[in-house]
Amino acid sequence: MSAPMSPRLKSAALRGAFALPSPVRRMLAGRAVVLDGQQLAVEAQLLLRLLRLDGRDELWAGSVADSRAAIEESAQMVGGKRVPVERLETSVPGPGGELAARLYTPASLAPGSGLLVFFHGGGWVIGSLRTHDALCAYLAHNAQVRVLSVDCRLAPEHPFPAAVHDAYAAYDHAVRIAESLGADPNAVAVGGDSAGANLAAVVSASPGRQPAFALLLYPRVDFSARRRSHELFRSGYFLTARSIENFESLYIDSEHEADPRASVLLTEDLAGFPATYLSTAGFDPLRDEGEAFAARLADAGVSVELSRHPDLIHGYASLFPLGGRFLQATAEAADALRTGLARRPERRDGFLRPGAGL
Repeated sequence: MSAPMSPRLKSAALRGAFALPSPVRRMLAGRAVVLDGQQLAVEAQLLLRLLRLDGRDELWAGSVADSRAAIEESAQMVGGKRVPVERLETSVPGPGGELAARLYTPASLAPGSGLLVFFHGGGWVIGSLRTHDALCAYLAHNAQVRVLSVDCRLAPEHPFPAAVHDAYAAYDHAVRIAESLGADPNAVAVGGDSAGANLAAVVSASPGRQPAFALLLYPRVDFSARRRSHELFRSGYFLTARSIENFESLYIDSEHEADPRASVLLTEDLAGFPATYLSTAGFDPLRDEGEAFAARLADAGVSVELSRHPDLIHGYASLFPLGGRFLQATAEAADALRTGLARRPERRDGFLRPGAGL
């Protein structure tokens, strides 16, 4: 039996496949997939096929340890050219001790620019500063902001609400130290992808805290209900119903599913939520709840931009080094972050000044 391919060889094979001419990529991907009036992007379809050939057809890999190892390997496989930003290993104080963090600073960034506090995805169980390094560097470089990526505690070792308390602490600390980092303390945004977007939304909805902007990429916002997209895309698109159920069972128990610190969609009053960019992917079980949350924000008078990418899958932002539609969608998010911070209301000490308008 032949030895399994190393991550480096897998990365070379993956990038080689994506460098092929479009007709060849379509042939390798197979017949176009159309569901719910949407056609899956050839890049997403090709990636899913290659993952299946590698024996990986969903995010959950059978155990916590295996799933953590798999997402680390996936980040190495996607690879890509290293984005030219300064990286500084640091930490932020959390309620359970110091939290590992990484600060990204673009070259020649003007003093007093914005700062994004970023929480990585991974179902509150997997993921790390390493798995989201490329994405954070990309956002910093292309939005021209500092990015502070924070490693909140993971379940099952630290179940709900540990990560929520870490996210609160990280945002509060970022506001306090922003000026010492060269950033504007009145221009501290929060953001994340998937579970990280959930944490960013929970921080944004917390009384007494209002970031300057919220960047929410395909967020999980409601544990209390299963919507139509959960059934439509329950298998075959990497984030499967089984993956969701396994991650959730490790993070939160049933008696807390309606807690607004988890199901932020159920927050009674969202009027104080900051201006928001919220993206969803068409072939994502979380699509409908993300869009329901955007509707709730709009109904509360919040300035919200909802962007559905109908041809993409959950996790597309981490795939931007592969180019094509993955890169286009991630570039849109970076542009939204840059614009959102440029249009921020007048603020003081990290809180909205009464009477300030968007």
